[in-house]
This record gives sequence, structure tokens and C-alpha cells, in this order.
Amino acid sequence: MDRKTIIYLTTWTLILAIFWLLLSGYFKPLLLGFGLVSVALVVLLIWRMDKTDKEPQQLSFSLRFFRYIVWLIGQVVLSSLEVTKLVWGSSKKLSPATAKLPVTDIPEHSRVLYANSITMTPGTLSVDIDDDYVTVHALDEKSIKSLQQGEMASKIAKATGEKN
Repeated sequence: MDRKTIIYLTTWTLILAIFWLLLSGYFKPLLLGFGLVSVALVVLLIWRMDKTDKEPQQLSFSLRFFRYIVWLIGQVVLSSLEVTKLVWGSSKKLSPATAKLPVTDIPEHSRVLYANSITMTPGTLSVDIDDDYVTVHALDEKSIKSLQQGEMASKIAKATGEKN
């Protein structure tokens, strides 16, 4: 292994270990052992996949990406409040909708991030994604219209620094 690969895998190991510790919150030997085995297995899989396809994915921790994460968390909170109002309110206010949103303007490597961001936002769900469209189901038609305006797609393009 070359030095670049070692640094890459070490970075992944540290990120995954910290993530494991933050999520578990326990420091008992058995759980730490499970965490160590899990992290080692994931890093091994990352190494094998990168060795096979020869396309390692670089970690992008830029300020733009962190701004996107903060924006997305804000959208999740706002959508949670909207979904709560819809669920607790009258069933007449519900207007479920499904739509195909074009993804041709979104860079290819960012399309999965776009679909996952839609799914993370309460009240919306990415059902399918292909080369041209992502199919989205929403509890409220306003959510579909909001996605059609393209704010999330443009934020993702800025966050990843990719242009189509």
C-alpha cells in the first residue's frame, strides 16, 4: 500500500470510530470491541472496493459541505413541524403526491446525495432514481412543488463543488 492509501484508510477509520462512539455513548469493553470489529470490517470493505473499481471516493469536508449539512438539518426541523401539523390536523389537509423530478441538471456523483436528502426530509421519500429522474412521494403536494423549484439541487451542486 502506498502512503496516500494509508492516509485515506486511516482517515476513514478515525471518522467511523468517532461516529461509533458518538452514536453508542457507551465505553464498556464488549461494546468497544464490537465497534472495533465493525470499523475494521467497513474499512476492509472500503479498501477492497477501491482496489476493485480503482475509483476511491475522496472525502469532502469543505466549508460549503458543512453549510449544506446545517441547511439540511434546518429543512429537516421545518419539515418535521409541517408533518406534525399535517398528521395531527384534519385528514382533508393531506394531499399525497408522487412526481418525477429531473436530475439531469445535477452532477452524476451528487444524485444519490440529492435522493438521500429528499428521503431524510420528513414527509418526502425518494422511491426510485435513474439516469434522468428521481421519483418522489410526498405527504403534501407543497413539498413536491418546493423540490421542483430546485433549491435543494442547487445547494447540493454548490456543496459538492461539482458542475454538470
